[in-house]
Amino acid sequence: MPKIETWEKKIAWIVSGALGVTICATALLILRGSPLLDEYFLLAVVITVFPPAVLDYVDYRWKRSVDKYLPDLFRSIVQAQKAGMTLPQAVEEASKRKYGPMTKELQKMVAQMSWGVSFEDALQSLGKRVDTALLRQTIPLILEAQRSGGQVEKVFEPLEEFVRTTLTFDAERKTQIRPYLAIIYVAFFVFLFTIIMLFKSFFVDMVDFELSQFELMPPSEARSIFFHMSAIQAFFGGLVAGKMGEGTVGGGLKHSVILLLCGYLAFKFVV
Repeated sequence: MPKIETWEKKIAWIVSGALGVTICATALLILRGSPLLDEYFLLAVVITVFPPAVLDYVDYRWKRSVDKYLPDLFRSIVQAQKAGMTLPQAVEEASKRKYGPMTKELQKMVAQMSWGVSFEDALQSLGKRVDTALLRQTIPLILEAQRSGGQVEKVFEPLEEFVRTTLTFDAERKTQIRPYLAIIYVAFFVFLFTIIMLFKSFFVDMVDFELSQFELMPPSEARSIFFHMSAIQAFFGGLVAGKMGEGTVGGGLKHSVILLLCGYLAFKFVV
């Protein structure tokens, strides 16, 4: 799975946002007053959000894969140092093994050191390229151990245990949070079901009756209001799901897209 750079995410937001604005502007000019206007607005939102959501998900999976191999990498460095290698030599030896996406980054680091870049600068450059939370926490400790001298392998052994414990805790947290993510989806589908039943059994059936005491809302207007309500709940519910599941609001964009499409299909073919 490829690494997604920050500039790629920014370009995706700019291009998809410009396309979404273009669709909105075109719909306003051509479909002003038409019931199809809401659908084109929803299409614009989905087109704006979908590419960044895909890139964010790919980047999230790439970083998870990097973190997964960190304990094995630290163990290999410890073994190499116990065999008498220096820390740069241990990293070079580790770059010859397979650590998922981390292998390519280690090879870049070794290439930088071969060009005369110091170990500290190469390691800091590695941290900026990879940019995972675990690596940001461990790199300062490695640098301090390198500067202070002594047996650096004694730092890597607790680091390996720390990373492994953190990954285990994170996996347990994700397992425990899944029911809450399911609640968001269930709540949205219950909301859709309630809207469909209310619309079918009340607004459509009652429109043929003349009620003198109050004026009944036209079905088209009621459908538009319900459509807006479902779109708002889908979008923000997805963001909440991402914050709960992955710890970032951006991670919820994919949930928002899924819920928006489900709501659109329900209104298109059922309501």
